[in-house]
Amino acid sequence: MNIQKYMAFVKAIEYGSITKAAEALNYAQSGVSRMINDLEKECGMTLCERGRTGITLTSEGLKLYPHFQRICNEYEMLTAKIENLHEVQTGIIRIGVFSSVATHWLPNMIQQFKEDFPAIEFELLLGDYTEIESWIVDGRVDFGFLRLPTQKQMETIFVEQDRLVAILPKHHPLASNKQFPVQELVKYPFMLLEKGAKAEITELFVKHGITPHIAFTTWDDYAIMSMVEKGLGISILPELILKRIPYEIILKELDVPAHRKIGIGMREQKSLSLAAKRFLDYLPNRNFV
Repeated sequence: MNIQKYMAFVKAIEYGSITKAAEALNYAQSGVSRMINDLEKECGMTLCERGRTGITLTSEGLKLYPHFQRICNEYEMLTAKIENLHEVQTGIIRIGVFSSVATHWLPNMIQQFKEDFPAIEFELLLGDYTEIESWIVDGRVDFGFLRLPTQKQMETIFVEQDRLVAILPKHHPLASNKQFPVQELVKYPFMLLEKGAKAEITELFVKHGITPHIAFTTWDDYAIMSMVEKGLGISILPELILKRIPYEIILKELDVPAHRKIGIGMREQKSLSLAAKRFLDYLPNRNFV
C-alpha cells in the first residue's frame, strides 16, 4: 500500500465526493477511483459505497477510516518537518476563518506576507467556530481563527478581545443614549447573528436572564445590518464586523461588559509547516495562552 491511496480514500470521504477529492489532490477522477479500488482489493473488503448522492463509508470502512486519516495526518507532519529543513520557497497555507476576520484582518496580513514570500499560496475555508475547530482537528486546515476558549487538545494564540455592541436604526428611541441597557432588548424585535454552537450573543442573553423576541436569525452579518437599517429590529454584533460598513445604523456600547476573545487554534505549533509558522509572525498581536 502507498500513501497516495490512503490520501485518495480519506479525501473522498472528507468531501463526500470522488470528483471533489480529485480536484483537491490535482488527480484525474478516474485515478482517484482506481486508487480507492486498489486499496479495497489490498484490504480485501469494501470500504465505501458509491451512489448518486456521493460516497459513504461501509461498516468496515467506518472502523478503518480513522486509522487511514491518522496515517495521512502523520504523513503531512513528516513532510512539514522535511520542509522545515529547507528555506520557505513554495507551499500552501490552509486557514479556517470566519467572515469578519477574513474581511478585515487577513487581506492586510496576506499582502504583507506575500511581499516577502510571493510564491506561497493560501486556501481559506470560511465557516463558524464549530466547523473551524473540526477542520483543525481533522487536519483540513493548518490553523484557524476561533473564539476562545476552545478544545483543550489544541494549542492556541490569543489575538484580540472584540467588544460586542448594540446596533440600532437611525431613528430608534434610544439612539441618543450613551449606552444601550441590555434589559431593553426585550422591548424590540431582535435580529440574531448565530450559527452552530459557541454563540456569544445567546450566552449574553442567558447570563443576564434575557428572553428577547427573535424576529430573524442568520449567520450573514450584512443581512443583519441591512434589516436593522430598514427599521425591522435591533441586534448585537461584534465590533470587528462593523468596520467600514455601508449601512446607516447606530452603534451603541452596552451597559454591561460583553466581548469575545479571538484567537488562533492549531493541533501542534511545532508540527506546522515553516510557511505557516512564518505567517503567524505577521499577526498584529501574539500572546500565547
